[in-house]
Amino acid sequence: MQQIADRAQVSIGTVSHVVNGTARVRSNLRYRVREAIRTLGFQPSALAQGLRLNRTRILGMIIPDITNPFFPGVVRGAEDLAFRNSYRIVLCNTDNDPSKENLYIAELKSLRAAGLLIIPAAGSDLASELMTGRSPSPPVVCIDRCPTGWTGDAVVVANEEGAYQATMHLIRSGHRHLAVITGPGLLVNAAERLKGFKRALRDSSLPLASEFIQEAAFDTRSGFQAARRLLRMLPRPTAIFACNDLMALGVLHAVHELGLRCPEDVSLVGFDNLEFCEYTSPALTSVYQPGYQVGAAAAGLLVERIKGLKDAPRRIILETELKKRSSVVSIEPINRMRSARSPSARKKRPASPVLK
Repeated sequence: MQQIADRAQVSIGTVSHVVNGTARVRSNLRYRVREAIRTLGFQPSALAQGLRLNRTRILGMIIPDITNPFFPGVVRGAEDLAFRNSYRIVLCNTDNDPSKENLYIAELKSLRAAGLLIIPAAGSDLASELMTGRSPSPPVVCIDRCPTGWTGDAVVVANEEGAYQATMHLIRSGHRHLAVITGPGLLVNAAERLKGFKRALRDSSLPLASEFIQEAAFDTRSGFQAARRLLRMLPRPTAIFACNDLMALGVLHAVHELGLRCPEDVSLVGFDNLEFCEYTSPALTSVYQPGYQVGAAAAGLLVERIKGLKDAPRRIILETELKKRSSVVSIEPINRMRSARSPSARKKRPASPVLK
């Protein structure tokens, strides 16, 4: 700033007023300062400003798995909203490791982040880290899932209702032997989806064998392994609800590896409605959750908190929607087709007329 002042032949205070907009400066002086800034290539230090104000224009966003295709949509929604409000997002990936999550939180706080958007890791102790008042914390909004004991702001989707509707779709299609591949038990959204699945069976007076509940890790490999266990059982389920689309993709791979067909031998529903659902074979029925809108709503709420919104903590719940495709089929027509292919049915079938 001294170099700019010397070049523009003004005081440091005038330079500060032009850079920060803290006072009116005569147009000729303002022009000289801006020309000096352009010539010298001056760039204000956001970190220095943050230290002076004890807050930057940075929002920290912490996600558990950057390779999961659902999360980029959430990040994009948050980034678009933040950018429109002159904030910038710093993205951190925890690999679902609570200790790594805590490290990122501490570092973002030391960088004077204005607020934090967090999709908690499995087993996160976020509530104890931020809610006990052991150290000052910027505003925080949890996204997608809430850790145990969290009483702050959150933006989630209607996981239980989405799972309920997916399961009822299978039941209405005639399936009576249903299995579920759930996510990690420590995650609230996984528990909610399992709860919706169980509620649908209970409302339909259908039994649920304990072995038909398989826990996996919300990824393709664990979904594949869980599906192989299910499909080797006797009797095997006629329908599977996979609690996210990556696990559903693993189910499709297991079906093909075991020489079975979807939906003829097993119907399948996923959860997320990722882009690839339309391009699998068969196209995957899935529960749509609005990732972009989740991220945008969370960032919007965080910006309001930064600006001083003082009302009680909010829990925003966005609706889901079942997207029906060809991975689910009614079981009654399949049974008729199987009967028609049986040897006894072939014996009873009348001879086809001979065309002359």
